[in-house]
Amino acid sequence: MLLILFLAFGFVFFDRQALPFLAPYIGKDFHLSNTELGTLSGVLALTWALSGLVAGRLSDKLGRRKPLLIAAVVLFSCFSAAGGLMTGFLGLLFARALMGVAEGAVLPLAQSLMVEASRESRRGLNMGLLQGSSAGLMGGILAPLVVVWIAEAHGWRTALLVTIVPGLLIAAWIARAVREVPPGGRVQATTEVVSDTAAGTKPSVREVLRHRNIVLCMAVACCFLTWFIVIVTFTPSYLLTVKGFSPSTMSGVMTCLGVGWVLWGFLTPAVSDRIGRKPTMIAFSATAALCPLAMVYVDDPVLLGLAVVLTYTGLGCFTLFMATIPAETVPRGALATALGLVMGVGELAGGFLAPVIAGRASDAWGLQTAMFMSAGGAVVVALLSLGLRETAPRVLRRRAERTAAALGPGPVVAGAAE
Repeated sequence: MLLILFLAFGFVFFDRQALPFLAPYIGKDFHLSNTELGTLSGVLALTWALSGLVAGRLSDKLGRRKPLLIAAVVLFSCFSAAGGLMTGFLGLLFARALMGVAEGAVLPLAQSLMVEASRESRRGLNMGLLQGSSAGLMGGILAPLVVVWIAEAHGWRTALLVTIVPGLLIAAWIARAVREVPPGGRVQATTEVVSDTAAGTKPSVREVLRHRNIVLCMAVACCFLTWFIVIVTFTPSYLLTVKGFSPSTMSGVMTCLGVGWVLWGFLTPAVSDRIGRKPTMIAFSATAALCPLAMVYVDDPVLLGLAVVLTYTGLGCFTLFMATIPAETVPRGALATALGLVMGVGELAGGFLAPVIAGRASDAWGLQTAMFMSAGGAVVVALLSLGLRETAPRVLRRRAERTAAALGPGPVVAGAAE
């Protein structure tokens, strides 16, 4: 299941990332401004957000993930390819909007399946591989190499059209191989943070929002999506037009982003399994703020590539605030709802509004403005993370053991982990 869902979400980001890498080629045909480029990125995030909110709640009510996931994978593959048939900005905007509708359902559904199938000791690692490393490998490493090569050889339209093939193959594999576990069927309540609500109970959205971690994760998502979407949307154009890099050099630097994405995508959640979600979020989001600043101040391509590999740590945090922390906070019957809320609100603010604002600001004051805006988003995340309640099972058990040792012989008081 991990392999299948790894590839499914990986190709979501392959298709999503294709547009920024193809922007210099599409811009020659459609004469795109930075504002229009930001709008293309933002409209996908808008429909992605709304879809994630609806799909997560719907899957919790139906108690089914697999049929919705198959439909989402088929549709986003078709809509991604449809972008290659468009003849103007409005047509491409419409295709990207439809693609976001389909793609927004994939993450809450896939992570819900994964958390149900994962052992507690590997939960953070598995969810990190599914969300962080898969997106980094497919969207951060393969996408710039493959789509730029196809665009150079056959044109940008062909680069979009071929994206339909892997998606349809993965949808068929999901239909054949994935065995769905009913929500809550295998997950055990391992921390005091998780409610004792029975697995079959379906808490309301209002009840989900009573958890401080969920509200903080929603705010973190807004700021971290700003960090991420602004980087991936404007860095290719920034490297080509401001830095003066060649297309191949730009592709190489973007591939280094992908390397960092894959590396930190699984290392960050794995570290959080050991030291805790909260300290990991604080340290790694603060480091992530340095990445867009390196784009501005490091001129040598080799040094820039090394810098971004070392500082592109934020994508590992995405798994924590979008999936792992919510999964360890809410009752199991509200799992997909919580994941959809965090992702949806984050995409609305950081995915939809941020690139549009950054594009307009860049038209007014230069593309470096987008890089500073990205860095600011990561700094705010580090500050918000100070308010999180710890949810890592291993850390909470250690706290409970220390409390028990301090209290001496006798029963451990319920809730001592908190």
